[in-house]
Amino acid sequence: MKQLIAAILLAAVTVSGCSSDNKSDSQITDSLSFPKTAKNMKNLVSIVEIPTDSFQRAVAFYQSILDLRIEQLDMQGTKMGLFSSEEGSVNVALIHGLDYKPSDRGTLIYLNGGDDLQLILDKVQPNGGKIVMQKTEIDPQNGFFATFIDSEGNKVGLHSFQ
Repeated sequence: MKQLIAAILLAAVTVSGCSSDNKSDSQITDSLSFPKTAKNMKNLVSIVEIPTDSFQRAVAFYQSILDLRIEQLDMQGTKMGLFSSEEGSVNVALIHGLDYKPSDRGTLIYLNGGDDLQLILDKVQPNGGKIVMQKTEIDPQNGFFATFIDSEGNKVGLHSFQ
């Protein structure tokens, strides 16, 4: 299945990159028709999986810096650690299995930093992580962000409005 998805994505990139039309970006997006989403779709993202090398080390790291409980499950040989969250919010899970490898490249997820992400960021290094970018203001309307490498080598972001 992964190979099929990769082949489809490669074909789509190749076809769009080979187009000889000189359409502007706005002409292209104006001509696209996007499917209507369900009215109850609160978030575009549904599940985020954070890969681990040492499942227990990752559980300890995230429980400590985020001050939350992580429910641990074993699903057919794959370990999962579900972050506690409110109903209807994005589900975040630590995951440990053969097909999962931590990385500081690729998709970057930003966790909600609460009222002030600095409170979480201050716990990163003492718990085995490394700060990549200190708390930085985006602008007055959009708040602040920071990035760090977690105990497993994943690059993760934080966002808050203060």
